[in-house]
Amino acid sequence: MAHELRLLLVAIQFLTRLPVPALRHYQPDWLHQSSRHFPAVGLLVGLLCAAVYWLASLLFGPLVAAVASTAAGVRLTGAFHEDGLADTCDGLGGGLTRERTLEIMKDSRLGTFGTLGLVLALLLKIALLAGLPLPQAVAALVIGHGASRLACISLLALLPYGGDPDHAKAKPMAQQLTSGQGMVAGLWLLPPLAILWSGFHPLQWLLALVLALAVVRYQQQLLRRRLGGYTGDGLGATQQLSELAIYAGLAAQWPL
Repeated sequence: MAHELRLLLVAIQFLTRLPVPALRHYQPDWLHQSSRHFPAVGLLVGLLCAAVYWLASLLFGPLVAAVASTAAGVRLTGAFHEDGLADTCDGLGGGLTRERTLEIMKDSRLGTFGTLGLVLALLLKIALLAGLPLPQAVAALVIGHGASRLACISLLALLPYGGDPDHAKAKPMAQQLTSGQGMVAGLWLLPPLAILWSGFHPLQWLLALVLALAVVRYQQQLLRRRLGGYTGDGLGATQQLSELAIYAGLAAQWPL
């Protein structure tokens, strides 16, 4: 149990800007092991963003609340996943070969494809959240942040590492996820799903699941074809896109 707590703190330290206690006798492999707790970190970020949304909605309308919660998520994570989305858009949009694509993704400068992808993703996120009633928007933030981290790390089990391990931002992450780690990651989502299930129609849940799975499948095929496997930036892009997919499914408004 003590080791799992250490791994949870490693995950929080890696994925967010939240302060954590100093970890004694840190081992590089802890980062890979901590990936099973990434959904828990997503739930924590989602809860904090949901609190910001709720507080902002008391003073302003849903649009300002959606912008505030999105800004809070960016601040809490240091735009960690947004950076991955932008780099992936730049690399896949401007690189014709694997080597050139990886070179572009390593470039810290933001290009046209990255700018467009990031702006469109943020606008869509704000629009989807603002279109939901307050209780559902708060619930969607919790589920979206948590489940999208599970979708993100699923690529660790589905793909080999496609970048250069010697130049990876987090070398211990350049490993595949085991089935046991995947099960632990999925278990983190059961309590919030059980609590928040009644807030949405079953068809909305189904659509959110289908869209998120479609994103994972698309990213799996795209990254395998273009890069030979996943990269850190590719994982960040998958998190952002699957989060949007979940919001889109939960915000669907066909006659129910």
